[in-house]
Amino acid sequence: MSDLDVARLGQWLAGVLPAAPADIRLEKFPGGQSNPTYRMTVDGRDYVLRRRPFGPLLPSAHAVEREYRLISALHPTGFPAPAPLALCQDDAVIGSAFYVMELVEGRTFWNGALPDLSPPERRAAYEAMVDTLAQLHSVDPVAVGLEDFGRPGNYFERQVARWTKQYRAAQTDDLPEVERLIDFLPRTAPEQTRTAIIHGDYRIDNLIYAPDSMTVRAVLDWELATLGDPLADFAYLAMNWILPADGRAGLNGLDLEAAGIPSLDDMAQRYCAATGRDALPDLHWHFAFNLFRLIGIIQGVKKRMLSGNASSAKAADAVAMLPALTTAAWREARLAGAATEGQGAC
Repeated sequence: MSDLDVARLGQWLAGVLPAAPADIRLEKFPGGQSNPTYRMTVDGRDYVLRRRPFGPLLPSAHAVEREYRLISALHPTGFPAPAPLALCQDDAVIGSAFYVMELVEGRTFWNGALPDLSPPERRAAYEAMVDTLAQLHSVDPVAVGLEDFGRPGNYFERQVARWTKQYRAAQTDDLPEVERLIDFLPRTAPEQTRTAIIHGDYRIDNLIYAPDSMTVRAVLDWELATLGDPLADFAYLAMNWILPADGRAGLNGLDLEAAGIPSLDDMAQRYCAATGRDALPDLHWHFAFNLFRLIGIIQGVKKRMLSGNASSAKAADAVAMLPALTTAAWREARLAGAATEGQGAC
């Protein structure tokens, strides 16, 4: 059973598709905490519909219009972004803004350990993942019409400010470690040396691999994309090597060599070679920042869950991660120098 008005949707699709649809079927995809996403079958042909959540939302969150603009710019370059079909900003159609894009068939891996693959396949999957990230960071934003897709100024400074604001808007508890991060991160933000299109949530379950190879056929979930420091994206991916292997994207605790999964050093070297870098800086500050941002995202999920508006049945599982994330974020901040400043920042 769909939570969308199929009749109104059909009327809108009649102006988008070559012929008015006779049969529309919708099935909500499992997983995800952001914009609800559906397999939409129209007269036997499959598409994807992605909408904003219903109900009150945090400012600037769930901007499907930005996602649509981005994939529209990236798809013609050959980057594996799904082909866009149409954007609807009229809430009267289904109750919120939404867009439709092609459905890319392939495999999604939810567990970063890739238990069903062989060691050579695992290595190939991770190498394709980092190569695709490097390809994204090599796209010239000006050349694809995205020169104004992000605000000017230091990416990390503005992102810390943004996620502090988002966290405050969704705050339900007093978390001392988060307060320490809110003090530490803006005072110590690193200088930005490069600007690129960044995904913002680049992890293995946001990729679709080909059915019969380790080729990345599509990168999904562009809600957090912007222009910024590409190191933020790489550090977000690199966090998987420090987060525990628990059936999600985390890898810490696995015997990577036996599994065939590249080490973080291997991934960093491959990324540097593809993007023309000699080396990467120490990433502890970047890890603390990305964990803080993840805390802000999950705090938003918690706020929506408490209001009965969470988009996924797994919202409670995500919210349960908050204590561990806050501890890990402050640990990384200490490794980045927060410990040497004293611990009275909160």
